[in-house]
Amino acid sequence: MSEKPFRILGLQQIAVGGLDLGALRNLWVDTLGVEKVGEFESESENVREDILKLGTGPHAVEIDLMEPLDPESRPKVHDPALNHIGLWVDDLSAAVTWLETNGMRFTPGGIRKGASGHDICFVHPKGNDEFPVSGQGVLIELVQAPADVIAAS
Repeated sequence: MSEKPFRILGLQQIAVGGLDLGALRNLWVDTLGVEKVGEFESESENVREDILKLGTGPHAVEIDLMEPLDPESRPKVHDPALNHIGLWVDDLSAAVTWLETNGMRFTPGGIRKGASGHDICFVHPKGNDEFPVSGQGVLIELVQAPADVIAAS
């Protein structure tokens, strides 16, 4: 295999689709506190979206929350929603306590070591009567950030 003429430098964006943009916004903006920086709508792409920004500088990540204008038309921006995404958290234990107190549903297993050795837990993709706040169809991994990530933030 020859040397690659490019390098992957980081995460530029993730796109999360759902049938209810308001519910997605409630999770990402209102509950998690990610900044909304714009909106986009396109009939040809069958999408209405909120554009969010996580972080600053050249390594900021864009998160696009997408809702189809017509759920029966293509492209179906909500299907699939996404498998899962990982988010660095500066104090995982405090975050889980606060989020759960505010109705966030987590998957079974609680805080535990993840594949990379960091403490992790998962936000359940579906809410229930007891814990109605969820990932709106997306499994979200909360990851305890190591000291160097915290210092760079």
